[in-house]
Amino acid sequence: MPKRIAWITGASSGVGEALAIDLADHGWHVAISARRAEALAKVARQRPEAISSYPLDVTDAAACARVAREIASTLGPIDLAVLNAGIGASFDICHFDAEDVNRRMAVNYGGTVNGIGAVLPAMQARGTGRIAMTASVAGYRGLPGAAPYAASKAAMISLAESLHLDLAGSGVAVSVICPGYVTTPLTAGNRQPMPFVISAQAAARRIREGLDAGRFEIAFPRRLAWLLKAFQRLPYAAYFPIIRRVTGG
Repeated sequence: MPKRIAWITGASSGVGEALAIDLADHGWHVAISARRAEALAKVARQRPEAISSYPLDVTDAAACARVAREIASTLGPIDLAVLNAGIGASFDICHFDAEDVNRRMAVNYGGTVNGIGAVLPAMQARGTGRIAMTASVAGYRGLPGAAPYAASKAAMISLAESLHLDLAGSGVAVSVICPGYVTTPLTAGNRQPMPFVISAQAAARRIREGLDAGRFEIAFPRRLAWLLKAFQRLPYAAYFPIIRRVTGG
């Protein structure tokens, strides 16, 4: 049976690295991308027969398309694209920097859009494939101290919902991954409480299981996801004072 081919962006550390190893251990050949070539190579060396590195800046649409073509020509058609590249959640409203906010949107949302553009046409032509986008439970509602991050993740959730509807019946599936707090280099400097935090390896396992089950939304830990989904139903008059009290924001 031919190996299934997965492409993961943002795979040099954290959840992306853990997912690459997890998929490799479950029969996938995984192409991994990120800006840091040395860190990518280190990940690939953990499973040299099943992981190949393709350094990439996801904000470069042409480079994303080139890497997707290279993966397809060397490994085979991409069956699964996990668009996972992203940058930090912390934000200080007292030092609002428009350039920084736009940069985060360019990586988190724009990088996802570039990845979709790189893989979707070939998947549509074949009538098969899955695109998974790593958003966050932070995208469910606005959160204090996370304005650019939460906004980019909310945009990704909305994009995934629309694409899921647009691609129905095409053979191309869409998933949106909404993690809560995960122990990664990204959260290492987080000063806020991190309720229900889980390891990157546990997150990777839950993502793989959700993808194997064909789920549209893969949200975890469940207790945190359910809590924030409940907050979605609250009117602003109730939500704002509750979230300020809960977060200290």
